[in-house]
Amino acid sequence: IHLAFALLLVFCAFPLRKQRPTTRDSLILPPQFGPVDLACAIIACVSALYIVLDYQGISERQGLPLVRDVVLGLILMVTLLEAARRVVGIALPILCGLFVLYALYGNHMPDFLAFKGVSLNRLMGQMTMSTEGIYSIPLDVSASIVFLFVLFGAMLDKAGAGEYFIRLALSLLGRFRGGPAKAAVLGSGLTGMVSGSSIANVVTTGTFTIPLMKRVGYPATKAAAIEVAAGIDGQLMPPVMGAAAFIMAEYLNVPYLAVVKAAVIPAVLSYCGLFYITHVEACKLGMQGMSRDEIPRFREVFFSGFHYMLPMIVLILELVWFRHSPQLSVLRAIVVLAAIIVVQESVSARRTGKSVWHGLKESGRLLVVSLENGGKNMVSVAVATACAGIIVGVVTLGLGGLITEFIDQVSSGNIYLMLLVTAIACLIIGMGIPTTATYIVVASLTAPGLVLIAGNHGFVMPLIAAHLFCFYFGILADDTPPVGLASFAAAAVAGSEPVSTSLQGFRYHVRTAILPFAFVFNHELLLINVHSVLHGIIVLVTGCIGVLAFVSATQGWFATKNRWYETILLLVVTVCMLRPGILVASPPVFSR
Repeated sequence: IHLAFALLLVFCAFPLRKQRPTTRDSLILPPQFGPVDLACAIIACVSALYIVLDYQGISERQGLPLVRDVVLGLILMVTLLEAARRVVGIALPILCGLFVLYALYGNHMPDFLAFKGVSLNRLMGQMTMSTEGIYSIPLDVSASIVFLFVLFGAMLDKAGAGEYFIRLALSLLGRFRGGPAKAAVLGSGLTGMVSGSSIANVVTTGTFTIPLMKRVGYPATKAAAIEVAAGIDGQLMPPVMGAAAFIMAEYLNVPYLAVVKAAVIPAVLSYCGLFYITHVEACKLGMQGMSRDEIPRFREVFFSGFHYMLPMIVLILELVWFRHSPQLSVLRAIVVLAAIIVVQESVSARRTGKSVWHGLKESGRLLVVSLENGGKNMVSVAVATACAGIIVGVVTLGLGGLITEFIDQVSSGNIYLMLLVTAIACLIIGMGIPTTATYIVVASLTAPGLVLIAGNHGFVMPLIAAHLFCFYFGILADDTPPVGLASFAAAAVAGSEPVSTSLQGFRYHVRTAILPFAFVFNHELLLINVHSVLHGIIVLVTGCIGVLAFVSATQGWFATKNRWYETILLLVVTVCMLRPGILVASPPVFSR
């Protein structure tokens, strides 16, 4: 039902002929909506609902599909790929198509790529008549959990929380060197905790912070790149972490809080590194802080929008203190936020001399618009997770073992090379594909293989470390040239060249790229076997020192411009702080 709604919305809201002139003026459908879109919408919706309409029959003939089952399955797959092309671009449908062709004709490939191949009946049974394909865990999580968090983010945005977070950050940090850039980092972190989309973060906060950064002296390219780095890192910051984190919890069969616990220190380290980058860039450019007249007063800003904090406090308390499910936690936060919107608009109406009834009508309008935006934002997630389910289905048909063997052969049993190959695969697959889909694809393909191969060579890799490794590099793909989607969005706001912005942002993100390699070897960064607050503080402080040293080394600046031997010393400090075990024990040998 979730997928049927998503496909219906895609074909209605994203028509095929976007520029077709018309005199029709519809309040619901775009003016370019035509008969082809209507036909596609109906066909896609019916094909998605087929498993509901004939559930009893399908459950009784598992493994023996009728011709009708195969035909409707093919229709669903084709319309799903077309819907994905309309909302997330051509890259994901092409990737899914290649996996389908490989499943059907893999037995004709060269020996080193050969796959046993499956029949069309077997493929359709897997993809559209079971919970191992399109209707697998990713789509289930999209339907049951992710939509509520997307709606929560849309409601916060429409209520005005995005602008409040930026002004709050500016009031705290504006007086420091590069204050607007530091405010962009903090504001994007607060916004990203609930939005779960790097592009949404960039567009929401960047329209305010990028012009501020340019005004105090940051070049357009660097201003856009800082906003991109901040917006992308928003997906790493608990408690929400985007849709992929909920899917990760389902894959690992652990409470969502366990994922949040493992992810919190790497996320904080990443943001500390980005804060330091903004300071280093400000020092290089000889900047000073903003004048007192330009900075809003903290007390006034804080109390003017403190009510925006209440739903987030409710969400965190429900998740962490009361240990309720993510669905129940965010539902209660949404109820609190809806009540706040009603009160906010009623009070605002009275202050401007209007009636309470006017405020109630305005709050109703905001809630309806929030629902609309939540639905629009959710469409891409639902379609992307369904498409990723196609790849998951092919992997479960037997391709997973082949990929594990392939990675083992390429890396020759070397754990470092194996991780590097996986990271490169994440960055390549993630170009032009939403973060959630990238994580699902790469984690399905490589995470089990990473754990298995590492175990075969005497190294213990927790499964959550392998999944977070894929998650991090899937997120970094949003800023990977030449197709960094978040960079393109920021470049449009800043008026900078997109590829240059992407390259600069990727340079900033190197400090995030070392963290997955660090926590694979230093499990304490994921709070594994950390049982006291003091131990956790030591891990956080040493990790922070390591990240800051790495930033100084890669940016070529500490107290002043680095000499070559200072850069080497800073890199040594980085290794010692992020992997302290290297000082007291010899690393295991990972060759055959």
